[in-house]
Amino acid sequence: MRLDASSLIDPALLPLVEESRAFYARRRSGHGPKSRSELLAVREAMPAPAECEPSPSLETVSAGGRSVAVRIHTPTEQSAHGVLLEIHTGGFYLGSAAGSDVRNRRLVDALGIAVVSVDYRLAPENPWPAAPDDCETATLWLAENAVARFGTTRLAMSGFSAGSTLVTTALIRLRDRGVHAFSGAVVQCGTFDLSAQTPAGRLIADEYFLAAYAGDASDRTDPDISPVFAELKGLPPILMVIGEDDVLFDDNLAMTARLLAAGVEVDLRVYPASPHAFTAHATSMAGAALESIDEWLRGQIGYAVQLPAMRRCH
Repeated sequence: MRLDASSLIDPALLPLVEESRAFYARRRSGHGPKSRSELLAVREAMPAPAECEPSPSLETVSAGGRSVAVRIHTPTEQSAHGVLLEIHTGGFYLGSAAGSDVRNRRLVDALGIAVVSVDYRLAPENPWPAAPDDCETATLWLAENAVARFGTTRLAMSGFSAGSTLVTTALIRLRDRGVHAFSGAVVQCGTFDLSAQTPAGRLIADEYFLAAYAGDASDRTDPDISPVFAELKGLPPILMVIGEDDVLFDDNLAMTARLLAAGVEVDLRVYPASPHAFTAHATSMAGAALESIDEWLRGQIGYAVQLPAMRRCH
């Protein structure tokens, strides 16, 4: 079998490449904060998250002796067909669950599911293992209470960038506890080597978020920090979404290879002419990726699409 980058791309996406390249040619590439002082300035300048209607319920949930704040979005006219646990983006040091409100409400309406978003503690004030502890708390609470609270056992996770790292860590922690309540996960543009020890990881070795998140950890190859070093057997099916122009492209390919070698079912979807976090941008390529994610989640936890009944001839 012969593989190259082009063989990983759906040919149906190629007509969207020109528009995508034109969009990014006009858009200035940004960078994350490079120091604690720059991070604080970025936080201060961030606008308030867009609100959605109806608003989510804000709750504190508990499991395993710990508690964490969550935002819960539910369908308004039907019971939930499943529940998605969403872990937000932000380089481990920015953002909040509120920043996902609009996207999460769209998923509720499109898939007929509930969405629980985790307000995990941020670095550097709360370095590892604070964030994965909070995400694990939310997953355990949902595994224990999904039936009573939402009337369903159909559970999945999703993460974006740093959120994808935390999703993977949460799945590993649950497996180690013998908890297999989640049927799958969507991970977009995750960072899987925060140690900068692998060739893929060294591409981002100078990023401040690595030190901010890892804190005083003596070994950043600890699988709980860098899940590419983890034992990955026994994880549920994973949809991996990555842009071909993402600096984390190699890291995601390496993680895909490790998952496959461990016997995990992986659906890798590569999008051409697309940089980091491209699904948050206003391009047709992003729209195609989001539709694909919706389709995958619908098969895992969403409502079944009812096809018209075939007319019988008499």
